[in-house]
Amino acid sequence: QVQLVESGGGLVQPGGSLTLSCAASGSIFNVNAMGWYRQAPEKQRELVARITSGGSTKYADAVKGRFTISRDPAKNTVDLQMNSLEPEDTAVYYCNAEMWTSYHSGMSHYWGQGTQVTVSS
Repeated sequence: QVQLVESGGGLVQPGGSLTLSCAASGSIFNVNAMGWYRQAPEKQRELVARITSGGSTKYADAVKGRFTISRDPAKNTVDLQMNSLEPEDTAVYYCNAEMWTSYHSGMSHYWGQGTQVTVSS
């Protein structure tokens, strides 16, 4: 059983900052990558940022230069530092982990429950 727990969401004014955190626990054999996705009302879920076990990162064009993803492999945690937040960033943010839960399993995606980020005056 794998559990991803997010924290740090909330209400923030435009131009403000928030840091989201995600901790993975349970039967984790190996992690390929961890990342953050978001889903705004009436929109599809989209990748926000992703970081591999080797440290390579990928960001959505809309957040480049404003968001920074980082992780602690030893603790299986991943953070998302969000700066210069805009109303368009309002969404439910989901932590994602690409990992194997055992030697015999295939790689799967695991998801947190989501945390609401609202950017409004």
